[in-house]
Amino acid sequence: MIQEKGKPIVSKKIIKILGDDFVEHTDDIAVEEPLQISIGVLKVGSPINNKDISITMRTPGHDRDLAIGFLFTEGIIMASHQIKRVILDENSVNVQLNDSENLDLSKLERHVYTSSSCGVCGKASIEAIKTVCRIPLSSPIFQIEKNLIKSFPSILQQEQNIFNNTGGIHAAALFNIQGELIAMREDVGRHNALDKIIGQVLTEDLLPLDQHLLFLSGRASFELVQKAAMAGIHFIMAVGAPSSLAVEMALEHDITLIGFLNKTRYNIYTGSNRIKI
Repeated sequence: MIQEKGKPIVSKKIIKILGDDFVEHTDDIAVEEPLQISIGVLKVGSPINNKDISITMRTPGHDRDLAIGFLFTEGIIMASHQIKRVILDENSVNVQLNDSENLDLSKLERHVYTSSSCGVCGKASIEAIKTVCRIPLSSPIFQIEKNLIKSFPSILQQEQNIFNNTGGIHAAALFNIQGELIAMREDVGRHNALDKIIGQVLTEDLLPLDQHLLFLSGRASFELVQKAAMAGIHFIMAVGAPSSLAVEMALEHDITLIGFLNKTRYNIYTGSNRIKI
């Protein structure tokens, strides 16, 4: 297997079974590699005291946004001005914060390893998941045409370059309420794809995202709804099913939650008032 540094796709020789025939073929595969996320606070006249936060399995690309988004959705940072600089290496990101920052990491109860399939798996307890959001949140009033919603899967499919080549990756996409695509990220981890978007918009000082729509290529899990709520998102659509806890979280945070979305149908689980029926 030949892999270029930092590339999201590798090529590998495989054998395909087509009927009774064996066919040699070169297949594209989505890359999965560990990313070490650490933070440090720049104190004048003192050495940087770095602390390892997490190792997450991710697809290389937009690692800076991933680390920043992760730190935000974990409640460690809340604004871009807290960040002095970000140091990137092949499989590590060190986010260095300003001298004035006093961090309380006592509530960050996450094991060192986090699987790409589920960010919650690394939590020490269910109580540690309930991150407190510190940005001002609103309860926006807007309505989306019901047929516009059915157009989002086709838009996402056209933009998913890695998925179209490999078939083995998740995506998160952000739209404005007019239905225009604002950002899209792909990753082997559902939570990573969303953190990459949140990290991008945090850096651009666009939070809260209370006038935006989030589309997820897979199921709507509790942690994805929680991350969206942290960013002020009140409209979530997913190709797959929501979990019961995701529905409860959506109700708690006044989020419109849609599941089983395709070009012909979808289910509305919460917040139907934001959809023109």
